[in-house]
Parts: sequence; C-alpha cells; structure tokens
Amino acid sequence: MERAASITLVAAGAQRMSDRGLANWVQAFRPRAIAAGISGATFDRAMSGVRYDPDIIKRDRNQAEFTKTVWDYLDTAVSDLRIENGRAALGNWNATLDRIEAQYGVEKEIVVAIWGLESAYGTFRGSVDILSALATLAYDARRAAFFENELLQALRILQSGDTVAARMKGSWAGAMGHTQFMPSSYQAHAVDFDGDGRRNIWEDDPTDALASTAAYLKHHGWTKGQPWGIEVRLPKGFDHTLADREDLRLPSAWAALGVTPVTGALDDAHGVASILLPGGAEGAAFMIFSNFGVIERYNTADAYVIGVGHLADRIAGGPAIEQGWPRRLRALTKDERIELQKRLTAAGFDTVKIDAKMGPLTINAVRRFQLSQGVLPDGYPSLAVLERLRAL
Repeated sequence: MERAASITLVAAGAQRMSDRGLANWVQAFRPRAIAAGISGATFDRAMSGVRYDPDIIKRDRNQAEFTKTVWDYLDTAVSDLRIENGRAALGNWNATLDRIEAQYGVEKEIVVAIWGLESAYGTFRGSVDILSALATLAYDARRAAFFENELLQALRILQSGDTVAARMKGSWAGAMGHTQFMPSSYQAHAVDFDGDGRRNIWEDDPTDALASTAAYLKHHGWTKGQPWGIEVRLPKGFDHTLADREDLRLPSAWAALGVTPVTGALDDAHGVASILLPGGAEGAAFMIFSNFGVIERYNTADAYVIGVGHLADRIAGGPAIEQGWPRRLRALTKDERIELQKRLTAAGFDTVKIDAKMGPLTINAVRRFQLSQGVLPDGYPSLAVLERLRAL
C-alpha cells in the first residue's frame, strides 16, 4: 500500500511539473502566434483550457511498435460489417455524394471508403481535445516544429469562426472530424460544400467532410475512371525484380509478359501501372495505377491504400481478393524493422532511411539482398530475410 501511494504521489508531482512546463511554453508561444496573425483574444480564449496530457506522449512514443501484416489489416479494414455499413452510408448520403462526385471527379465509393476507415462512417471521430493534444506534442521535443505549426493552423481555424474550441475534438495526434484532417490539411483543402458559411467537418452532418476529402484527392491528382489497382495473376517464372514501383508499363505491356487480371480486362486507357506484391510472392498481386499514389497522400502505408481501394470496390459490389496470403508469417516488430534496415545498409544494400517503415526504399534493398543470396527477389521484409542478414 505504501509503495502504491508513493508511486501515485510521484506521478501527481510529475503531472504538476508538466502542467507548469506546458503553461510556461504556452506563454512563450503566445508572441510567436500573434506574430503569425493570431489575435491575442483568440489565443487567450483558445489556450486557456489547454492541459498537458502524458498519455499522448506515451502513445506518440509507442505508436507502430507492432505492425500488422497486410492480411491482418485487411481482415478488419474490409470486414463484412464494414462493407455492409459502407453500403448503408452510401445509400443514406447518395444524393450528396453524387453532387460531390460531379463537382470534384472523385468516385463516391472512394470517399465513403476513406470515411469508413478514418472514423467508421462518423461513429468514432475522436474525443481528444485537439488544442491540448497539439500543445502537448509541440511542447515535447520530438517533433516540436511540426506540431507547433499544426497548433497555429488550429488557432487559425478558430479565428475564422468555422468552429469553437469546445467542439474541436479528434485523435490524440491532432486529426479531426469524419475523415480525420490535420489542421494544416483542413486549412489547405476543406470546403464549405453545404453553403452555410462554415467548413464544418466536426458535426454529425458529414457533407463538408466528405466534400473536403474529395477536394483533397482532386488536388493531389485523382483521375476519375482510373482504378486504384486491380488484382492480377502472375505467370509461372515471373521475374519478381519487375515488381517495382518505378517500373511503369502500360497494361498491354504487362499482358505481353503474361500478367492477367483476376476479373475483367486490362485497359491501356487507364495509363501506366506497376506491380505490387504487398504480401510477397505468396500473396496477392496488384497492378497499381497513379490513383494508388493519390490515396497514399492520405496515408503512406500500402495496407491502408489497398484497404481504401478494396473497400471502395466491395462497397460498389466488386469481388473479394481471390489470392490467399501467407498467414503463417508474422509482422516484424518495430525493433526488428530497424534492425533489418541497419543490417541491410551495413551489408551494402542501402535503405536510405532507418525509420522502421517498410516502404519502397527498404523493399528494393531487400530485393537486392535476396538477389545476392540467390533467393526469390520478391522484396518482402520477412523474418527469414532478417535471419539471413543476422547469419552474415
């Protein structure tokens, strides 16, 4: 009992020190905010209720400790329930979504899929006080400049009158509303689609949020009528070094190499495409087009992009992914991903960054290492690859 009481007292003392530290930071931040165009009245009104939240720092430090495999992610992201709820959401807001699609040229199913993954169609928009979250993260030293800018943008939103501080709720990292816009993305891309004079992404009516998402995708180059990607079958003996995001060919050129669509037909009108193997040679293969990269602007993880694209396809009545996944494999932990990147770089296969992100740079480094070892170069960052590196 005495030990528990001592721990509680220490934690309370640390909280008081952090609150004081944040309060001092807010006072030092005030003249910078005013110099950036925030009025003193707006600043004082908005920041008076800001509190330090140690849980946010903990979550920031521990995020992505374990990364799901693409198949585990898709099991949840494109579950039967999420598809069913997506079709219901599409039906409920179809007239609005039709107008959004007509204005921005982004298919309504894609907008609904992002809505589904970001907030479960508006049912989980986040309840964290955004100003406290951003102030806590800006006060913290890890990414102070980034979050200070996001806090400034949040204050500009309040100053414009689009919402009030009490309604500015969202995720621990500062994303807000039905489709989880960061304040800077909101400032750049949010629209007042319902014409009420406010760009309102927070309330129960999702109109402005859905239109803002379409505006965001349009700004980043969405091509109407082009698929994000299509599932394909690779021929026996396929050269897996060609499964490279930089290897862009017309669908007819891929067809000449024996690549065939699982359903439908390939169409050169969709433009050039590359081959993606998100689960390695044993998993599903996709021919991905430029719209894949547009969805990446929302979230760079391949699993997220495939989740959005495939959920949109299923909401529209498309089939499930046909090819199975190597479910016996597990995802690497964050420490293992960092170790993989360090060992690859040390062995002469530079990953460029040591950031635990298994993006194209690391995938290409894995592929080069696999080639040097005489194993199938599918670029998949598996435990087997890490163990080969450890054995060098």
